[in-house]
Amino acid sequence: MEGFEGQLVALAPRLRRHARGLTGDAAQADDLVQDTLERALRYRWRFRLRPGAWWGDGADGLLPWLLTLMHRLRLNSLRRKDLVVATDTLPEVSAPVADPGLRRDLLQALAQLPEAQRSVLLLVSLEQLTYAEAARVLDIPQGTVMSRLARAREQMRRLLDGAASAQPMAAASSLQRVK
Repeated sequence: MEGFEGQLVALAPRLRRHARGLTGDAAQADDLVQDTLERALRYRWRFRLRPGAWWGDGADGLLPWLLTLMHRLRLNSLRRKDLVVATDTLPEVSAPVADPGLRRDLLQALAQLPEAQRSVLLLVSLEQLTYAEAARVLDIPQGTVMSRLARAREQMRRLLDGAASAQPMAAASSLQRVK
C-alpha cells in the first residue's frame, strides 16, 4: 500500500502513543485513533502536500495534520461529556522505564495536568514538535504554547516532588514588592 493510505498506516503507532497520553485509557485512545484515521480518509482531499515536501513530520507534513484532527476530535468528545470521570487505570507506554515506580508517578502526574497543558506537553516532549508546529496543531498562538508548556513542566515538577497538595500560587504570595 503506497501513497496516502500507506502513510496513515505508518503513522498509526505514533498516533496511538499520542492518544494514550491524551486520554489515559487504552480503549479511549484506540477509539480516538480510529476516529482520526476515519476522518483523515474521509477528508483526504483537504490535505495538500506542498510540492517537494515529505509526508513526515514537517510543518506541512501529514503527521501535524493528523494530530490536528485528533486534537479537534478530543476536544469535541470532551465538550459532549457532561461529567468527566477519572479512572484509576494507567495508560500503557511502549517505552520501558528502568524504574516502574517512576513510570507510574509520571503517568499519574501527567493525568493530573489540565487538558490544555497536557496536550502541549505531549506534542512538544513526546512527539517532538516545534513550538510553531504545536501552535499550528492546537490552533493557538506560539506564545500560548510556550506559556502552557512552562506551566505544565512546573506542575509536573511539583507533582513529582511530592508537593501536589501545595497551592500553585503559594510561592507567588510570599513575594514582596521592592522599590
